[in-house]
Amino acid sequence: MTMRKVYFIDTVHPILKERLSKNNFECIDATKLSREEIEKLIPDAYGIVIRARFTMNDDFLNRSENLRFIARSGSGLENIDQSYCKERGIVLFNSPEGNRNAVAEHALGMLLVLLNKLNLADAQVRNGVWNREGNRGEEVDGKTIGIIGYGNNGSCFAKKLAGFDVKLMAYDKYKTGFGDHFVQECTLEAIFQQADVVSFHIPLNKETKYFANEQFFNSFQKPIRLLNLARGKIVNTKDLVDALKAGKVKGACLDVLEFETKSFESFFEQHLPDEFDYLIKSETVVLSPHVGGWTTESYFKLSNVLADKILDWDKDDN
Repeated sequence: MTMRKVYFIDTVHPILKERLSKNNFECIDATKLSREEIEKLIPDAYGIVIRARFTMNDDFLNRSENLRFIARSGSGLENIDQSYCKERGIVLFNSPEGNRNAVAEHALGMLLVLLNKLNLADAQVRNGVWNREGNRGEEVDGKTIGIIGYGNNGSCFAKKLAGFDVKLMAYDKYKTGFGDHFVQECTLEAIFQQADVVSFHIPLNKETKYFANEQFFNSFQKPIRLLNLARGKIVNTKDLVDALKAGKVKGACLDVLEFETKSFESFFEQHLPDEFDYLIKSETVVLSPHVGGWTTESYFKLSNVLADKILDWDKDDN
């Protein structure tokens, strides 16, 4: 059988390369090549493996006449021109199943840290401050938690909350019939009326960009805690800061930020606005560097899931 070239533009777990290589794919490491260098090579690409290093737009994809698939390690496909791929018949694979457990555990961990002021207490003790009353926390039990987006990550977060005595409400614009004895399927308006905690688990697209804006925060009947482990631009940071200052948002857990660039490593090399300065100084905000799905276990699972999907498709396609 003819070997088919698959270019690995981003670094992923080696299990993907191992499994594809055993099935007549020629896996080519392009992780250290520039975009311009890759553009010269990909005319003969059968497949591309990415995370988020480059935007897969029509200008880039036009150079690969034989491209059959793009495999995205992770869930979001916002860096890929999906309409163009559909027109060309390029199959898109992603692997949200691979890191949904990691995201759910991270969300729960951030919420517990926020409610119990663990980040503040830890810093104080390390600096010789023993402040018990100032670090009195709140319990998760008894709260109403609203989940916006009930796909892989949202449903897994609900599963992690199963051991807590909470009221769990979930809204998904594109899904119905998922309510059960624990999760109440509801409208967005119901979340506005009842939620104490709101957690985002939705993709970034034209509909969801700045979903959490001034109008969103003003719609809640009582102050909330906000969790965002989805995409940074779902939340308008200026409006979030205004809501924090006004007491409409009592605290926030942010694993993703509006100001992220394609290269996470260069985050602090850019000019960051006053809103970011407020977040890092706030005692009611818990931050992490987009690592919600970034565990040892998920690193393997993300690539293994992609291998399953590509090989199943390849078997059916041939």
